[in-house]
Amino acid sequence: RWVLSLECKGSRNFLGALRRAVEVDFKDKDKHKSQGLYLLTTGIPDQETHTVSAYLAEVCRGFDLQLHVCLFSVTKGPDCSGIIPARYASPRESASAFKEIVQAANGRFHWFGEAGIFESDDIASIISEMEKAKNYSQKCAFLVESLKQRS
Repeated sequence: RWVLSLECKGSRNFLGALRRAVEVDFKDKDKHKSQGLYLLTTGIPDQETHTVSAYLAEVCRGFDLQLHVCLFSVTKGPDCSGIIPARYASPRESASAFKEIVQAANGRFHWFGEAGIFESDDIASIISEMEKAKNYSQKCAFLVESLKQRS
C-alpha cells in the first residue's frame, strides 16, 4: 500500500539514484543471499549506457545483486508532464540500452506499453521451456509409435 502513496520527486540522475540504492540502502547486503532492484521507467537513463553498465558490472560482481528493468513505453511525447528529459531516445533505443544494462547486472528486462507486452525475458524463458517440452513430447510420441510398429 505504501507504494500508492508515493509521489514523483527528485532529480533525473539515474546513476546517482542507483549508487544511493546500492551503496546506502543495502547496508546489510552481506546478510542476504540474493537481492534485486526493480527499475520502473519510461525512458533512457540520463547517463551513457556504457557508464551505467560498467558501474553495475562492478557492483554486482561483489554480491548477488540483480537489476530488473520494466520499461513502459508511453505513446504521448517524451514526457507526459511536458518536461524534456536530459537525454532522449526512441522507445526502441531505450529498450536496447536497458537490455545492455540488465545484462551487466544479471537481471531481467521487460518492455510493455498501452498496447501490451513488447518483450519480456520471463515470457521468452517460459516460451523456450514450452518449446523444449513440446519437442520432448514429440520425440516420446515418435518413440512410442516406433515401438508399437515393431511389435
